[in-house]
Order: sequence, then C-alpha cells, then structure tokens
Amino acid sequence: MRAFNPMGCGVTSFRVPTPIEASHDYLWRVHQRTPGKGEIEIFNRSHYEDVLVVRVHNFVPKTVWQRRYDQINAFERLLTDEGTTIVKFFLHIDLDEQKARLQSRIDDPTKNWKFKLGDLDERKLWDDYMAAYEEVLRRCSTDAAPWYVIPANRNWFRNVAVAEILADTLDDLKPAYPAPEEDLSKVVIE
Repeated sequence: MRAFNPMGCGVTSFRVPTPIEASHDYLWRVHQRTPGKGEIEIFNRSHYEDVLVVRVHNFVPKTVWQRRYDQINAFERLLTDEGTTIVKFFLHIDLDEQKARLQSRIDDPTKNWKFKLGDLDERKLWDDYMAAYEEVLRRCSTDAAPWYVIPANRNWFRNVAVAEILADTLDDLKPAYPAPEEDLSKVVIE
C-alpha cells in the first residue's frame, strides 16, 4: 500500500467488539469506517466475522447468523449504490501452510508476538471455518461486491494477484485529483 497517500487511505482492523460497539447492531461499527468520496479504506477482517466466528463458535443462534447474509448483501448494495467500490479478498492458505506459519511464529523470536495459544484451538476448527467460508463466498459474492479467492500459500503470488485486481479496479474508476475551489489560472507567487 506504499503507493497510496495516507491522507486518503486508512486501515481498520476489526477486533472483538467493544462494549459500545456491542450495544449497537453488528454493522454499526463497520458503517462508521466506510470511506468517504475519494478515499480508500482497507478492512482487516470485517462484518463477515459475524457469519464466520459467531457461526463456528455458536455465539448466536443459527437463525441470527443465517439472516445476516441477506443483511450484508443489502448493506453492501447500499454502499455501492451510493458510489463506494467494494473489493473483497479471501486470502486462502491450506492447512499445511497454516501449520508452517504457526510453527515459524514459535521458532522465530521476532515473530513470537504474533502467536497466541488460542490459535491452536482455532486450528482444530479448520473444517468448520472452511464450511463457513464456503457459504460466505457462495452467498455474498455479488455483481456489486464480488469476492476474489486468492491462493495465498506463497506471498509473492498473493501480492501480485491482489495488486493486479486493485490496479484494474482503480483504472476502471478513472481517479482524478479534485478541482481547486478557486480559479488558479492567474495566480502568480512573487
């Protein structure tokens, strides 16, 4: 993301909802972070946690997370109808690669900070997560907000694939600098 000006590009990492966030509907915190016109916002995790983690861990009844697919599609349709372009990536690694990455976080002292013992419990739920992801991809990849499944076992390939999709998307948007608020054609700095 080095090519982007940080004044128009933000990154939001969605973690466990705060008490204030949890007192609202699950999309409330996400809607607050959607980009304004001319801005780019990168979501590290997102509202999809509310049909993935909550499903796998039975945090809410099935009747609750099942209806969220349609709500998410409606939310994303609202955003795209209002001019937001949504690009969604599922960075897929396989079970063996996950094992290798977790092991490297233990073996390399500079990566120890990335490892949590809870990662091992989550790894045991691989099949449940894969089933949840498959349903997300099937039900929430729309013309307005398609999912791109990116093979991510090799970082170089992941980076090229994502960069190409983003470059094509930005090219299609034909971005331009905003016009100045005043006529500058006769301004001379002395």
